[in-house]
Amino acid sequence: MELRQLGRSGLSIPVLSYGTGTFGGRGDLFKAWGNTGAQEARRLVDICLEAGVNMFDSADAYSSGRSEEILGEAIRGRRDQVILATKVFFRMGAHPNEGGTSRHHLIAACEASLRRLGTDYIDLYQMHAFDALSPVEETLRALDDLITAGKVRYIGASNFSGWHLMKSLSASERYGWSRYVSHQVYYSLVGREYEWELMPLGIDQGVGALIWSPLGWGRLTGKLRRNQPPPEISRLPQTAQYGPPVNDDLLYNVVDVLDALANETGKTIPQIALNWLLQRPTVSSVVIGARNEKQLRDNLGAVGWNLTNEQISRLDAISQTMPVYPYWHQRQTALDRNPPPVAYTTNVDGARAPVTAASAGVDAAPGRDT
Repeated sequence: MELRQLGRSGLSIPVLSYGTGTFGGRGDLFKAWGNTGAQEARRLVDICLEAGVNMFDSADAYSSGRSEEILGEAIRGRRDQVILATKVFFRMGAHPNEGGTSRHHLIAACEASLRRLGTDYIDLYQMHAFDALSPVEETLRALDDLITAGKVRYIGASNFSGWHLMKSLSASERYGWSRYVSHQVYYSLVGREYEWELMPLGIDQGVGALIWSPLGWGRLTGKLRRNQPPPEISRLPQTAQYGPPVNDDLLYNVVDVLDALANETGKTIPQIALNWLLQRPTVSSVVIGARNEKQLRDNLGAVGWNLTNEQISRLDAISQTMPVYPYWHQRQTALDRNPPPVAYTTNVDGARAPVTAASAGVDAAPGRDT
């Protein structure tokens, strides 16, 4: 399993990490995702560790804390072998202070996550969303105190806008506090908005991307196809309102190219979609999820090989969409002063080589090459 640095930190993490949103099955959303219990979770963790995937991502809001509890049970006796990441923000009770990223909630929520996970420290503590009611200075000072206390080792953001993240990084620099080393973001072949601003910011500031829903909220499994009825067993009908919107024509056009590449490479559609992400700038790890062993093993097959530059270019071209303002304007008028980030791939001879600027698919994005 390939290892990468998590942003500008000294922490090495595997390029695939395992998301535990399917653990627990409490509530309509998470029940549709999966209902993995402790025994099955331990088996899935076993498979991950055997493959070199030792990073596990959860959140206190997943199944109202049950996901963390099951993950804690699954890693019992081998805490030193794993990297634990969890998240905080969403409301965990009826009281007004039982949500957000205020000092009051962060300290209480961190203690609760530690109890559920059965550990005395969290490797990566992530803000699940931006809290506009709490000053960033309050949030970051509280997080810095948790690090000083040894309860948290690194901190990360998730689902921030560019200015949210940049303001937070600036505050950390100004006061000498610990800074966000990662940004957990939605990014997929049918959702490339991350490239418009957040990717260039990550390159410039050394913030690593952890990718959630890399298969476009379950749309890039190969089960959804043009002019065919949807599969009878799917989470999409019940959960589409919670996930990213995707244009049907874009989806089917991308799946057509994925189909062709599957025939060329002998890989599955999900494996190709995941491998494409692994070639993108700033990506430290792709968070994979699986409701069962079969899905997990298929997702693990996304590593150990790479798409060629030509194959990446075909996927880039078919999945490219017109960015919103000001990004379309930057692409048309300022590319000479804002060169696009350069993605890298591995050629068939094993040599590491840059993908062309056109195929990088981020022509509008300001930032330095990486």
